Amino acid sequence: MSTSANPSVETDSSASDTSHPDKVINRLVRANSNYADKFTDPGMDARPVLQVAVVACMDARLDLHAALGLELGDCHTIRNAGGVVTDDVIRSLTISQRALGTRSIVLIHHTNCGLESITEEFRQDLEREVGQRPVWAVEAYTDAEQDVRQSMQRVRTSPFLLHTDDIRGFVFDVTTGLLREIDPAA
Repeated sequence: MSTSANPSVETDSSASDTSHPDKVINRLVRANSNYADKFTDPGMDARPVLQVAVVACMDARLDLHAALGLELGDCHTIRNAGGVVTDDVIRSLTISQRALGTRSIVLIHHTNCGLESITEEFRQDLEREVGQRPVWAVEAYTDAEQDVRQSMQRVRTSPFLLHTDDIRGFVFDVTTGLLREIDPAA
């Protein structure tokens, strides 16, 4: 029985209890072994065929390749909480463009994001709990569309990026699977 949303992933009954992290990781390692048994080197390099980088939320409900009709090797995928453009996203996009030839950037937030339900107080809570404040911002937001606009602006104004003329932002609806394009000027 599988605990995955993908019913084709086979697990034995002892591995179906995913409440313990060791069992989850063991399941993933077994799945990789099965994958590797059938794997053939696709003969690709790290340059994405479509010369596009996609920045999106890490939310498990987003199957980006399926939603965008992408295949292995088509794009660079950069994911984080909220899909927000942080310094590390700029770092990854800069490497993607300057070293690996991407030219287009797609930014994707989504409906019902966890970042909409927390605030920057999360950092203060962490500081109280562990005795050290994180150096990173939570980047929480209440308006996904506005945050997509902010992310587009961060990309467009980065001095490190070579190609800022083909940047588009979207909100993915987790109940319909549809993308809604965000007008950067609205």
